[in-house]
Amino acid sequence: MNEETKTAVQHPINRPDSKIAIQGVLGSNHHLAATQWAGPNASVVECTTFDELIARLVADEVDFGIMAVENSTAGSILPNYALIDKNDLHVCGEHYLNISHNLLALPGQTIADIKEVHSHYMALLQCKDYFRKHPHIKLVEASDTALAAKEISENKPQGIAALAPTLSASLYGLEVLAADVQSIAKNATRFVLVSKTRVEEPGVEINKASLKFELDHKRGSLATALNVMSDCNLSLTKIQSLPIIETPWRYSFFVDVLFDDPADFQKAVAMLEIMAKHFKVIGTYNDKKISL
Repeated sequence: MNEETKTAVQHPINRPDSKIAIQGVLGSNHHLAATQWAGPNASVVECTTFDELIARLVADEVDFGIMAVENSTAGSILPNYALIDKNDLHVCGEHYLNISHNLLALPGQTIADIKEVHSHYMALLQCKDYFRKHPHIKLVEASDTALAAKEISENKPQGIAALAPTLSASLYGLEVLAADVQSIAKNATRFVLVSKTRVEEPGVEINKASLKFELDHKRGSLATALNVMSDCNLSLTKIQSLPIIETPWRYSFFVDVLFDDPADFQKAVAMLEIMAKHFKVIGTYNDKKISL
């Protein structure tokens, strides 16, 4: 039996002493996702990059990491799939966050006073319709939404705003000049909670799994694997291919499935272990998309 399908260690993910690593600074969407998951008093550790987040997790400096893996408008974040796989991390939960972009600046200013807006390039892109209405504003890329807000708070520049969550406004003493300026109202990001060992969120139904496997490069191999899942009553919610760096033009497949009966899932796992290469269950957890 695959190691992932053995009995999990029961461990409360949101215990007060757990440390959760995030990419970015306090006030970011990763911070917001972490606090929504574990509560407002969660012990959050800031990391500059996802590589740093993984390194801290592997070194046991933190208990969990929370990572964005998909956005409803921008698609999958492929490097994060690769990091989870390469470091043999376990997905022990997911969280969906409705993304809200807000124009933040030092108090006492108006939109007419703003000459530049600083933010992550994706945030700027997702608000392009709003900025078309304000052509006098120059858009400046930054490494992080909340970091742009923090730097405004520290440096006190006039005429410069940040595009960030409202959490950044409350943390850094900024004023919201315009709220929810994103072009698409229903813009959500999916985050996964990862750990070094398999962990189950207590008191929830386990009805979703993330799988990874490789297949022989021959006609019908993927169709056969998908048919196994269908025959075992698994509902495919996502399939993502990722290049195998060492072998050009070969791919790994990352798949998310839903199931009603754990026995159906175990049956599918047993069959896929035989027919697929490097098969592993990255995580089993509760489907949180139904709560959106």
